[in-house]
Amino acid sequence: MENKEKIIEVKNLVISFKTDHGILHAVRDVSFDLYKGETLCIVGESGSGKSVTSKTIMGILAANAIVENGSIFYRGENLLEVAEEEFHKIRGHKIGMIFQDPLSSLNPIMRIGKQITEATLINSNKLKLMYEDLISEDLIAYKNRIARGKIQEKAVMAEYEKTSVDLKNKNGEGAPTKEEIKQIKKQLKDEKAAAKKKTKEIKAESKVEATPLKEKLSVTKKEAKAKVAEYKKGVLKEYKEAVNKINEEYKDRPEDRKQKLDEAKLTKVNKLKITKAEAKRRALEIMREVGIPEPEKRYRQYPFEFSGGMRQRIVIAIALTETPEVLICDEPTTALDVTIQGQILELIKKIQKERNLSVIFITHDLGVVANMADRVAVMYAGKIVEYGTSEDVFFDPKHPYTWALLSSIPDVDSKEKLDAIPGTPPNMIYPPKGDAFAARSKYAMKIDYEEEPPLFKVSDTHYAATWLLHPNAPKAEMPKIVSERIKNSLREKGE
Repeated sequence: MENKEKIIEVKNLVISFKTDHGILHAVRDVSFDLYKGETLCIVGESGSGKSVTSKTIMGILAANAIVENGSIFYRGENLLEVAEEEFHKIRGHKIGMIFQDPLSSLNPIMRIGKQITEATLINSNKLKLMYEDLISEDLIAYKNRIARGKIQEKAVMAEYEKTSVDLKNKNGEGAPTKEEIKQIKKQLKDEKAAAKKKTKEIKAESKVEATPLKEKLSVTKKEAKAKVAEYKKGVLKEYKEAVNKINEEYKDRPEDRKQKLDEAKLTKVNKLKITKAEAKRRALEIMREVGIPEPEKRYRQYPFEFSGGMRQRIVIAIALTETPEVLICDEPTTALDVTIQGQILELIKKIQKERNLSVIFITHDLGVVANMADRVAVMYAGKIVEYGTSEDVFFDPKHPYTWALLSSIPDVDSKEKLDAIPGTPPNMIYPPKGDAFAARSKYAMKIDYEEEPPLFKVSDTHYAATWLLHPNAPKAEMPKIVSERIKNSLREKGE
């Protein structure tokens, strides 16, 4: 992967949510990379943190989310520090997303054609787009500095809230004396004062650094307006000259003259904006690309007139209208039956290959990604527990949770009984000590309940967070059903 272009780099990401019952630790120190043209599959049970990770990349986390730590670099820019104005230029345009349920992703009372062309027509004013591009660099620098200050303020207040909860919980333990209550109240007051002082300092620093950026932006805006006005003037002048020339050349052929004048007018309009006709042409082209038959007829239909598979194709078409370079697929086949699942997976593979897209594919089913993934990240309880190439994870799995997932996939060749994973995932308001999977694993050792395992290196491309890989650990054999499947698969491959 060293020679490949890195598109997204997630480092030490920690995401929590404020709930009525306490802080829920959804993503815990997650790191991974996404390269140009590859498919990275993130696999795990519901609640493992897969969707939260993808929503963080898209900048669509819920209001009660707390980004405690980490960074998400896209093309060298940390998405956790960008302003919402900048995210508008990234979300949908550069990073697209396909959600689980196509029916809930579509407006039931809006024709399909309008839903596909909506984003294109919202951004149809080419003069406005030109102006935004010209001021983009300075605007982003200014807005990002303001956003970074607000993120720092939010982090300070989040830390204060956590400390406050801990102190209040401490106050609730046993029967504290009046003196202890008084001390805790004083500590809470001091913590609040310190947090307010810190946020005030952050605001002051932010203002000092943002002022020259704002002044530079004002100058850039004036220059951009002048350039846009000059461009528009040039287009209108060009059109006027074309009209005069057509009137002169075709003065004796009124029908030809009308046609040429219409063509000149269309050329002028296309230089200034994207017309409804052009947006429709692009939509029909994408509908054909995603395999929707009779696109001209389907263009005017409503979502209820489509099957589940066709609705998912429409959702994919909408995601592709702005030609993103990254496509996040959040369990796009969950609501579909098995035969349609296969068609949608093949379609995503085809589009990825044709457009050289980088794809993050999220699923709870390892079987779904067997023929799709270049690399696989297995998540459990908010952490990546195994990470490697498709061959590493499917033919040489090391983590007991990966074994459990592989053991639960139906397979026509296996004679062994499918294994269910016992128990349920832990409550992440109270994250377990040690290995989060220990309570559900028959391979758990004493250390698994005491200490969290690091990511052990299996090879240059393969890592797993399990104490079974420690040199002093007893030898553990993977389940027979998994080893048999690996043998069958290798036999089919002729290895």
